[in-house]
This record gives sequence, C-alpha cells and structure tokens, in this order.
Amino acid sequence: MNGRGQPPSFFRRNARAVLGVVVFALLVQDIFGAHGFLAMRRTQKEIERLRQEIIQVNAENRELAVQVKALKSDPRMIERIAREEMGLARPGELIFRLPAPPATKK
Repeated sequence: MNGRGQPPSFFRRNARAVLGVVVFALLVQDIFGAHGFLAMRRTQKEIERLRQEIIQVNAENRELAVQVKALKSDPRMIERIAREEMGLARPGELIFRLPAPPATKK
C-alpha cells in the first residue's frame, strides 16, 4: 500500500516488466524495423553492388570511346569494317562468299 492507504498502481507494481518490454520492443525495432540494422545492411550491400556496376559501365564507356575515336579517324579500322561487315571491296578485287556450314543436330 502506498502512503494514502491505496494499493500500488499497476505501473508501480510492474514497472520493471513494463520497462523490459519497452526496451525489448525498441531493440526489435532497431534490428528488424524499416530503418533498422538489417535494412541498413541490405542498403549498404545494394550500394556496393551499384558502385561495382558503375565502375564496370565506366570502363565499358571508356572502351567504346576509344572504338568511336578509331572509327572516326583510323583508316584501317574503317576499311576492315567496310570489308567484313558491309562486304565492300576495292576496285578490281573479287569477293568470294562461302556458304555457312550446316548446323549439326544432336
């Protein structure tokens, strides 16, 4: 009983249990919540994956820039593409095209 002769309130009787439940709920929220530890780890892994993808795309862009420059200025590259992909030839040259071998069935 308290000083006024009344029984202690529910909160006073169970203060430690209520505090423990509140602390446990906050801990669970910090770990499993929308902005908790696990969500943060997933986001960090996604950021790292995207950084690696950006590095790969930048390297590919550099390679393509080199190819574009060669296609604009390198006469040998231009001639190779004209011959191989477009089937062009210099005056007086003959082009012989062989049929592709038949596909073997397994």
